[in-house]
Amino acid sequence: MKFTIYKDKAGEFRFRIIATNGNILAASEGYKAKASAHGAIDRIKADAAAAPVVDETTA
Repeated sequence: MKFTIYKDKAGEFRFRIIATNGNILAASEGYKAKASAHGAIDRIKADAAAAPVVDETTA
């Protein structure tokens, strides 16, 4: 898996999470500063391992 940062048509920085098979798993909102996109990636990396899975399909 990898994160890729790119600039959109509006000039904002966005990132994608890409699986090893090349599929896009998630895409971010736009950020004015590249550092903000990097910060969001760092938060995801730090918090994802402890994030719970909430199954909303069961009552």
